[in-house]
Amino acid sequence: MIDNGRRFFACSSMHYLLPIIAMANFAAGLSTRAMDPVLPQVSAQLLVSIPAVATLASATAISFAFIQLPLGAIADLFGKPRLILTCLVILGLANIAGAFATSFEWLLVSRIVCGIGAGGVFPVAMGLVGDIFGIDKRQVAMSRILAGATAGNLLGATYAGVLGDFAGWRGVLSSIGIVVLLASIAVAWGFRSQMASKGKAVDIAVIAGNYRRILKHPYARICYGGVFIEGICVMGLFPFIAAFLQELGEPRLSIAGLVIAGFALGGLLYAASVARLLPIFKERGLIALGGAIAASQIVVIAFGPSWPAQFASCMVMGWGFFLIHGSFQVLISEIAPEARAGALSLQAFCFFCGQFTGPLIYGLGLLYAGKIPTLFAAAALLLVIGPICSWLLGQYSSKSGSKTTN
Repeated sequence: MIDNGRRFFACSSMHYLLPIIAMANFAAGLSTRAMDPVLPQVSAQLLVSIPAVATLASATAISFAFIQLPLGAIADLFGKPRLILTCLVILGLANIAGAFATSFEWLLVSRIVCGIGAGGVFPVAMGLVGDIFGIDKRQVAMSRILAGATAGNLLGATYAGVLGDFAGWRGVLSSIGIVVLLASIAVAWGFRSQMASKGKAVDIAVIAGNYRRILKHPYARICYGGVFIEGICVMGLFPFIAAFLQELGEPRLSIAGLVIAGFALGGLLYAASVARLLPIFKERGLIALGGAIAASQIVVIAFGPSWPAQFASCMVMGWGFFLIHGSFQVLISEIAPEARAGALSLQAFCFFCGQFTGPLIYGLGLLYAGKIPTLFAAAALLLVIGPICSWLLGQYSSKSGSKTTN
């Protein structure tokens, strides 16, 4: 049975849509980490302390996370391309507004709005890809979208650092705002036919019913739990990388940033390799494989090798992580085809909850147990969660006769 979204695209030429969606995610990704390298400039110009200025990044991340549930549900009714376009316009204008900020409070509000705008792009775009591509081609297509977002995250901080030396933080925000608005024009053109179609009325009862249907599906408990745990084990580690390197006598923050950037490169490696791996391992096999790969690299970092080795380890860890994460995304996209954006937005929410929780758990472990026991425990949890999720998914698939996984 073809759901409403796919019924529209089944009659459309689709070859140009994937690059347009990837472009939208790249533009949103650019904005996410743009403030990190220019925080000292903001601190000096707006006369605010560095710890206070650092809340700009937290404000963006928190608003991104908590906007997922309402925006994902609204996208399924309002129309995914229409919502992506709206959020890109909001994101672009918020960046430009932030460039003209005369107070820290003004800038803080603009970054909160940026988080809201970015939050309506990536998860909803994944739902849109699910509408366009069948299950057999979906993971490869989603990997291309992920590559766009990862490249934006990877280049955003680098771009901001280079341009910040010449044009300052205001130039960074205004230029990124322009890039995002240009991406919105591409989305408006690429999906111009669907923009003209009438969306459904936003009904709270329908939204609540969709979420109830999503959460009742057996895949939901497995996949959302797995995403939460991978957020804790993998993303919770990164705030401590700089401290680990300092223990080894490497105080340069630029090196810490470079090591962490290896993780994003692993995302690009995933996008390049998943088409070859998928026919061999299928989604369930990739979940188990990715967990083992990521867990092994947490063990490597626990032993404290040199920073080039940790850079390589983070890249391999990123590859393993995205093998898990991408497979969960594909499976979640089939939970409720008529509420696909809601299902994927709920995944993003669970992942960010894990990302928030992870540093707290790691911090307590490092304080009371030490580095090696804490990282070994995280690696062990990640190592077993992959096969457990894979087995549970297989059990449900066997009982239901589902052809989603093999």
